[in-house]
Amino acid sequence: MRALLQNPSARALFSGATNLYRSIKMSSQPVNPKAYPLADAHLTNTIMDLVQQAANYKQLKKGANEATKTLNRGISEFIVMAADTEPLEILLHLPLLAEDKNVPYVFVPSKQALGRACGVTRPVIACSVTSNEGSQLKSQIQQLKDAIEKLLI
Repeated sequence: MRALLQNPSARALFSGATNLYRSIKMSSQPVNPKAYPLADAHLTNTIMDLVQQAANYKQLKKGANEATKTLNRGISEFIVMAADTEPLEILLHLPLLAEDKNVPYVFVPSKQALGRACGVTRPVIACSVTSNEGSQLKSQIQQLKDAIEKLLI
């Protein structure tokens, strides 16, 4: 084994395999129980698609601070938060505020995937899809809001 790891190409292959194992192991971490309601795989894909379209239509605010602002201004349609945020407490004020404003909210498993859906390369822990008069996304937003509200019941 020691002689095998002295070979540079074998060492690179071994190191790549351990990195792949670590990434798979990290991706299967249990989700914080405070992250409720958590979207299932199908709903997560639907949410990510709509978030991506909302980013294209300039109907998306990224980050916990901007999501808070949209809730306070009353222009938020729904809030999406990442369940793998560490520590999760940095965004747990959003569900309380969303309930006060009667805005649906949901957790998705990955902040990295949420960041990609938002159109940025960095992880995003929260985002808000905003309302816009005459938007082409209005019917899709309403369908998704209904699906998210069913999770909360």
